[in-house]
Amino acid sequence: MGERAIIGNASHSYRVEEGWGKRPDGQAYGYTHGICVDAEDNVYVHHTGKDPVLVFDPKGKLLASWGEEFEGGAHGFYLHQEPDGKQFLYFTDTKRSLLVKTTLDGEVLLEIGTPDRPDLYGDDRRYIPTDVCVGPNGDIYVADGYGQYYVHQYEASGQYIRSWGGRGSEPGKLIEPHGISVNPRGPEPELYVADRRNHRIQVFTMDGQHKRFMDHNLDLPCSFYFFRDEVYIPDLDSRITILDAEDRLITHLGEDQQAYKQKGWPNLPKDYFRPDKFSSPHGVCVDSQGNVYVAEWISDGRITKLVRQG
Repeated sequence: MGERAIIGNASHSYRVEEGWGKRPDGQAYGYTHGICVDAEDNVYVHHTGKDPVLVFDPKGKLLASWGEEFEGGAHGFYLHQEPDGKQFLYFTDTKRSLLVKTTLDGEVLLEIGTPDRPDLYGDDRRYIPTDVCVGPNGDIYVADGYGQYYVHQYEASGQYIRSWGGRGSEPGKLIEPHGISVNPRGPEPELYVADRRNHRIQVFTMDGQHKRFMDHNLDLPCSFYFFRDEVYIPDLDSRITILDAEDRLITHLGEDQQAYKQKGWPNLPKDYFRPDKFSSPHGVCVDSQGNVYVAEWISDGRITKLVRQG
């Protein structure tokens, strides 16, 4: 199909750039979980294998690799630019039950472990953080997506503030809060939580009060990327969803409603995969030109670049 493969719709069309982000050493990725882009449009890939952080330029040239401490536990991945322009990476490590803040070249600046909440966590109640975001005031929010299903809020220093959530489907409750992000598009910021096993997004105030549900055009939402007045959502059930400023559907990219129904998914035979179709999108980001990068949850990884055409 080559570079002529085009996906999307009339307002959002993309050329599939095959082979982008291949490791020059020929090694495979581990599970590619997270992907983000910095102010210079360099792309950071977070995966569970050797050298868990790989940094590429926009053309796919490898610039750096590091982060051996995340091997086997790489999951949530977020790049935050502070008001002074400084940029930092935030990680959640499912293996070590840890949140980590680093510089763009990997210097560790902050680590936050299991919250000091013996009422929530104990020997048989593990904390397994899956995503992280930072609010406009610097507060850090962590989603315990594979543990006890809480959201935890901290000051920028790491000082604990509050928690909310817990297993359930009623307002304020969560089942697998896999992703978390700040919606900056309205009159005041909001927290979007990918309430994945409830098949919805749940929206909260910045202090954890339930505001509303979003349950249209979603199946298993993983996380979010806000770009201009749109939000891009990797849906594990085989598509990227783009919503407009009012959270109405613009398009699904690369949708394959058969992929996640296949025996052995997500680790399917290599001859199943097609350049213009996704199988298990887990992370997404968008660069300054509107190009989209997708990381898929597959044992030896898969990264796709979509070049914006219209």
